[in-house]
Amino acid sequence: MRLFEAVLDANQRKIAGDKNASVPAAEFGLALPVAALTCIDARLNHLLPEMLGIPEEQFIWLRNAGNIITGPLSSTMRSLALACALKGAKEIAIIGHSDCLVGKATAMKLLDGLATLGVDRNRLPANLVEYFGLFATERQNVMRGVDLVRTSPLIGPKVPVHGLLIDIQSGRLEWIVNGYQGLDSVASKSGQVFRTAESALDAFGQIGSLAAGELQFPQTKIGELTKAAQDWLHKAEQGAGAIEEKIGQPPAIKPAEPPRLPKVPVRGRPK
Repeated sequence: MRLFEAVLDANQRKIAGDKNASVPAAEFGLALPVAALTCIDARLNHLLPEMLGIPEEQFIWLRNAGNIITGPLSSTMRSLALACALKGAKEIAIIGHSDCLVGKATAMKLLDGLATLGVDRNRLPANLVEYFGLFATERQNVMRGVDLVRTSPLIGPKVPVHGLLIDIQSGRLEWIVNGYQGLDSVASKSGQVFRTAESALDAFGQIGSLAAGELQFPQTKIGELTKAAQDWLHKAEQGAGAIEEKIGQPPAIKPAEPPRLPKVPVRGRPK
């Protein structure tokens, strides 16, 4: 059993009435602490981290309005990265909640609220939805947040990233995104790709520079956004497939043309 499997088990037991249900910290010490991003909603104060069954000292709690991540290099992502690099967080959880007021907000409602505070619309960004990270459903927001964390260059590829929803009334958890599954599938897929590429590279001499030009390895400069891991793997697969295709189908040899014989002039018959 892994950490968040134990978290869901403890949560179900707690919902069923076991007030002492918790995750045995000694057993899962290698997976702790956890860095969690949640909303600032005050109703969560008495639910977390108790409903996860994780000891408070092992719960690195990050909060913003709507548990929103606006980009792979945003300030929230920076905080998650520091939680892992400096605070030692081993796993990340993006935790949304039911009845989220941010999720119910529209651009017009937001503008009206800001106007009552004396905020001039002309001084706000043009795209309010993108800037404030407004979302349609809590589930959609959690899934988007997980995707951004997974593809962020600030987060190591070995860190499981989970997505959960907590019921604001009962405290029941729903595991929307299993971070272990994503981690295992990417690792397995990347291993297959590199094994295929390795076997293909052994025969590079047969195809020369033509195939070499088709296999483009990523070249990322420091500070630039890296592409999503899934996109890179897809390109690597295409490159490996191109190599195998070239190896399996050597260029056809054009048959040599028969030598041309010199034309002999035809002499007329004597009259």
